[in-house]
Amino acid sequence: MSYIRGTSSLFRGRRTGSQWSWSTSWSRSWSSSGLVASDGSSAGLVLLSQSTDAHHNLALEDWIDANVDLQQRGVLLLWRNRPAVVIGRHQNPWTECNLPAMRGMGIPLARRRSGGGTVFHDLGNLNLTFFASKRSYDRQRNLKVVTEALRRVRPGLDVRATDRLDILLNGHLKISGSASRLSRKSSYHHCTLLHSADHSALSAVLRPSCPGIHSNATPSVPSPVANLLDHAPTLQWEELLDGLVQQYNAEFGSSSSLTPVDPADESTFPGIGKAATELRSWDWTFGKTPKFSVRTPLQLMDSGSTARCSARLHIEVKSGLIESCELDVPADWLPPRLSVELTDLLVGERFCPHRAVAGVATLLRAEGGEVQRRLNNLCDAVLSVMG
Repeated sequence: MSYIRGTSSLFRGRRTGSQWSWSTSWSRSWSSSGLVASDGSSAGLVLLSQSTDAHHNLALEDWIDANVDLQQRGVLLLWRNRPAVVIGRHQNPWTECNLPAMRGMGIPLARRRSGGGTVFHDLGNLNLTFFASKRSYDRQRNLKVVTEALRRVRPGLDVRATDRLDILLNGHLKISGSASRLSRKSSYHHCTLLHSADHSALSAVLRPSCPGIHSNATPSVPSPVANLLDHAPTLQWEELLDGLVQQYNAEFGSSSSLTPVDPADESTFPGIGKAATELRSWDWTFGKTPKFSVRTPLQLMDSGSTARCSARLHIEVKSGLIESCELDVPADWLPPRLSVELTDLLVGERFCPHRAVAGVATLLRAEGGEVQRRLNNLCDAVLSVMG
């Protein structure tokens, strides 16, 4: 597989025809006057984010949805991210992704405001967000833009949208998945498009990090995936972008050119920095996880001998915080008071190993010898369950 990390030319938008004014006053007037070109015409708009930060791009989506008048025209936003895992609004990150592996690889986690499943983003994955009024919300029409654009640039590609709003290559290989969000008057529908994503990284991070979770959170549906570059080796980014812009214009009757935007620019997008900070926060990323429980066995071993023991752990988690914790450890392995002290220490804490480490260290310092070794083994086993 050829993995394209992306070049600066991807962000070099060509402005032809009407030029768009990006003054602060113009951007702030979007919600009241709509998108108006300098020649006075109204039209759709195709934007290309110059950021590769997942949280900035997700904040830009929310900003456009909240501030742009979408009643008379649509907007298409094209964006890519550095490696990141993005989960849906109602998902559980501990069941969707391998948090320890992500930390080791320096890959951040982001929770978007739309529903749908978990996706791995990198610079080989193009994201498309279609903004429209709620009345004009039509996901199949949006996916038609993508499939027709692909046929435009590579007529030999067998690409089709499914009833599940995925796009399949050759009838079974997924190259695009969808999610959406409906507001009172507006909507946005976003989809991925795998051009040259890193399959090995995708496989490493999209697997559960915590066993034994019971939850009503929305689960992802695993599918075999493929890169466009595997089946169209000469397909370049510029060619793909041009095809998408042309097809969007043809489908929605506009004449937009690609307009680069910087989602970190507060003068154009007032308040976007605060929105990105909220999306980065632990309270949003993990704290918005639907209530869940963990019931799992723990295999314990005394590092100073060959002694082994089986224990059981039951944790209830709400808003990312441990509501209750029960440990069933045989009394001949560890004094029951220590199991109780450990569970008391965890209740009220975040379901996160880093937050519990300090308290666990204090508990361990109070013991010694064989008891300390076994308690340390138990603590390690419990913390590992938290990812």
